[in-house]
Amino acid sequence: MILELGGNDGLRGLPIEATRSNLVSIITRTREKNPEVRVVVAGMQMPPNMGEDYATKFRAVFPEVAREQKATLIPFLLEGVGGVPSLNQPDQIHPTAEGHAMVASNVWMVLEPVLRERMTSPR
Repeated sequence: MILELGGNDGLRGLPIEATRSNLVSIITRTREKNPEVRVVVAGMQMPPNMGEDYATKFRAVFPEVAREQKATLIPFLLEGVGGVPSLNQPDQIHPTAEGHAMVASNVWMVLEPVLRERMTSPR
């Protein structure tokens, strides 16, 4: 399962603990239904317009949850795309087609080894 959550949380200024709680809750409920699931958490970051303290804590929650929940981490889903005007639509939030291709590459770099391991490990 690839869990991507948080972009809208950050843009709305949702408390960091609410984002953390939501991530953990989704992972926990998923594992209750499917204990064999491999979880990949997609890290997200915020621009500093919400304040440097908020941005720093927000960025940290994803690797912390991944570590605590023994999940694999995509360090930053929008790496190379976020903040690059030519790779985002006029709202400067949502990627263009070219930006989405880069996002897919970011995901694949982390997901491919997880899938390969899953295919070769005994069940």
